[in-house]
Amino acid sequence: MRIGAHVDPAEPLAEADARGADLVQFFLTDPQAWTDPKDRADAEALRSSEVDVYIHAPYRINVASSNNRIRIPSRKLLFSHAQGAAKVGAKGLIVHGGHVEKADGLAAGFDNWRKTFAYAAEQGGFATPVLIENTAGGDNACARRFDSLARLWDAVGDYEVGFCLDTCHAHAGGEALLDIVDRVKAITGRIDLIHANNSRDGFDSGRDRHDNLTAGEIDPELIVAVIRAAGAPALVETPGGTEGQGADITYLRERLA
Repeated sequence: MRIGAHVDPAEPLAEADARGADLVQFFLTDPQAWTDPKDRADAEALRSSEVDVYIHAPYRINVASSNNRIRIPSRKLLFSHAQGAAKVGAKGLIVHGGHVEKADGLAAGFDNWRKTFAYAAEQGGFATPVLIENTAGGDNACARRFDSLARLWDAVGDYEVGFCLDTCHAHAGGEALLDIVDRVKAITGRIDLIHANNSRDGFDSGRDRHDNLTAGEIDPELIVAVIRAAGAPALVETPGGTEGQGADITYLRERLA
């Protein structure tokens, strides 16, 4: 089982070494900016490393939106970040499921997701596999509640799209972890990556605040069970830098051995 962490993008391989990580995730740009990624000097080192690389897309991206000024730039930005991710040999580009402005706009939001993959197909497809991630909050979210996730997959499932399961987001979003792997796979048929995070807040709080594995509101053994059942690589997006994340990685390794 390959275990890793979300790290600072400046020197991701050094960050991986410091944590004893098998894989790393990082941003290619400021996650709050509408910025296309630039070529990285360490691209060849990342491609040839034994450390697996995943890229997280900017938080700004919301391809479900009915607002043209958000949706259209989001599609283009997702496409450019997939190209940037391919240059560093990334195994996946993680992007949040997004949301719509009004509850009665969810159907249009799911169709906007479909159009996003159709747009990419017209350009020859995404350069890196796109993994849609479940989210913690928002009543009009496309991937918070799993009934919405099922409708989203009805729209995009004919395309080559992956899924990233975040344990904190599921808990805060009101989805129990006990049988979550079976429920997700019944919808998507796959789990490509686990974001193994505890939650500072209670069940169905709608708050996206990660905590270290043994410090939050979720029984950490449930997180271990999710990873074991999914059989997917996992990474922590937890606080505490090298020390905190290193302890979380050690905790997972010991229990998954």
